[in-house]
This record gives sequence, C-alpha cells and structure tokens, in this order.
Amino acid sequence: MPRVSLDHVQIAAPPDCEAAARRFFGELVGLSEIEKPEPLQARGGAWFALEDRGLHVGVEADNFSPARKAHVALRLEPAELDRLARRLEAAGVPVEWDDTLPGERRFYSEDPWGNRIEFLARPAS
Repeated sequence: MPRVSLDHVQIAAPPDCEAAARRFFGELVGLSEIEKPEPLQARGGAWFALEDRGLHVGVEADNFSPARKAHVALRLEPAELDRLARRLEAAGVPVEWDDTLPGERRFYSEDPWGNRIEFLARPAS
C-alpha cells in the first residue's frame, strides 16, 4: 500500500475574501498566514499554516455556497479551546458546543462566509 498523508485542506470563499480570512483564521483562530506561490496569487484567497500542513481559503467566483455539513475540524489544547470559544463569542461569531462525541470537548462555529468549522480538544486529565 502506498503511504498517503494529508497535505492541506481547502475551504471555499467568495471573491474579495482575503481581509475576512486574515481576521478570522489569523487574528481570531491564531493561525499564521503563509505566502501563496507566486503563480497562484492572482487567484485570490489566503493560505494558513496548520503545523506541517495547511488550510487554504480558495476563491469560488461563481455561485459560492457555504459548506454546512462538510467541514474542517481543528484540534487544540484543552485550555486553548475555551480561550478560542471566548474570543469568537466576543467577536460576535457563533459558538455551538456539542457533547455527543465521547472523549472529546468540541464546538462548531462558522467562518465569515458560513462554512462550518469544528474545534475540538481532548478533556484535560
């Protein structure tokens, strides 16, 4: 079997999404932006680092529709999960806690364009 691993995930956003992407994923969530390769910069969007992987916000120019079920799940340390929930709520971003996954604390939120985002952490021992 070939060895396959995840390199990055991409979420769709409407045109002119860059400032909102930087505010949400950079300022609120705390991800570092990484520079897109020059040949891809004209497409718009923004890229962010997830340790040794990436989260790409890509522009969907025609008929953008947010993903309501399909989603990105971002794992945090337990204390950071609570801090992030408070930051998002203070910024007016929805936070919906969900206790249905055994062994995990998690909440759902949405990015500025309505894409579902899951944030989770294993409870502190």
